[in-house]
Amino acid sequence: MSTASVRLSGEAVIPLRTLDPTGPLDDLEWLDQAIGDARVVAIGESAHYNGEFSQLRHRLLRYLVERHGFSAYAMESGFVEGQLIDHWVRGGEGRLGQVMANGTTSLMGLWTQMRTHLEWMRQHNRTASHSVGFCGIDMPGSMASLLPGLDAVSAYLADADPEFRIDPSIRETASAFAAMSAFSAPAAIPDYANVADERRDALTAGLADLTARMTSRRLGYLRLTTADAYERALRALNITVTLDAMFRELSRGNPQGMMLNREATIADTVEWILRRTDRIVLAAHNGHVQRWPTTLPGMPPSTTMGMHLADRLGKDYLVIGTTSATGQTLNTAPDFYTGKLFTELEPPRSDSLDALMAASHDGPFATDLRRLSPADATTVRAVSQQRFGTFYSGLSPLEAFDVIVHLPHVTPAGADRAALAHAPREVQEAFSRWKPA
Repeated sequence: MSTASVRLSGEAVIPLRTLDPTGPLDDLEWLDQAIGDARVVAIGESAHYNGEFSQLRHRLLRYLVERHGFSAYAMESGFVEGQLIDHWVRGGEGRLGQVMANGTTSLMGLWTQMRTHLEWMRQHNRTASHSVGFCGIDMPGSMASLLPGLDAVSAYLADADPEFRIDPSIRETASAFAAMSAFSAPAAIPDYANVADERRDALTAGLADLTARMTSRRLGYLRLTTADAYERALRALNITVTLDAMFRELSRGNPQGMMLNREATIADTVEWILRRTDRIVLAAHNGHVQRWPTTLPGMPPSTTMGMHLADRLGKDYLVIGTTSATGQTLNTAPDFYTGKLFTELEPPRSDSLDALMAASHDGPFATDLRRLSPADATTVRAVSQQRFGTFYSGLSPLEAFDVIVHLPHVTPAGADRAALAHAPREVQEAFSRWKPA
């Protein structure tokens, strides 16, 4: 079907007055019925680092916190590193630029929209009757270094098991392929492949031994530390174990295996958060939150975090997907690493969800897929793909999402100079070569 000649009816279009997170929220009242009693509301994005997607997440978070008492913001960023941000938004000390740079991974904290978002969370926690915390859900070290996870576990064991010493060869081997940032991450895989097989096997075995030690000595550890400290350290270790497994899969030429490991683990982390708080706003790429397999170029379909959460949580899991039409998106070509961070969006394919949404309304708007008329449901059902940045992935929108928010035009987020000042030099150099349009 070509969507060039079809559109959703006017009754399916819920206009959004603004993306300004500080603006009035009454145009979001349709969310009350859409979310119901869901405990996890996931908000997707078509690509990372677009300012408009960041503003949308901020605005929806504000509504869900203020009107529905949501108490956690979980983001596609490192779990270990995110504890620094959680401390800051709850009133802790530290300069925000440094917190943004060191409390996130994969460049997620280097943008002015993120600054505004975290400032709002901190201000809310100062004045509101209930607080909202921050938590990363992803692997440590921008998925390119085990060291942050190992450091977190070592720091905990210094208190809980002071006579125990982690085998130094574990860190030595992890250091041999650790990347400094997302810009040097591609080198981590060949560096890992260059490590001798017996050293890689010893690293995996050493991590398994650490996991067994922490699990079997839990009651003893709780006599010396808090339960919270123990649970965070064990989660950090579990995530680090997954990252090691991801490296092993990539070294075998199995990127799908790498993705499957990651998706299951970030779903586990969301459940870990849910055991500690009542309701979560979850921010991640559409390809993670959707209840449908993700298909990346050259790979077979992979089970997503959203599929795991839908299986485990049922109606307690609700997904807000996003689409866009024009503007600039994250550059996924090799020259990204030389400073061309974004690339122009081509008009969406005529048979895509993005094209259908773009044809249906000129401004930002939402569509509640659970409350469509039969005719509109038939129109959406005929769509079989969605754009993720510069490529397309097959999906069934009615199965993958509960709500779609369309943003007609997206642009790069603004680089936050204070955060960049605390980023690794290679990140600063790449950003210095980026020339925003």
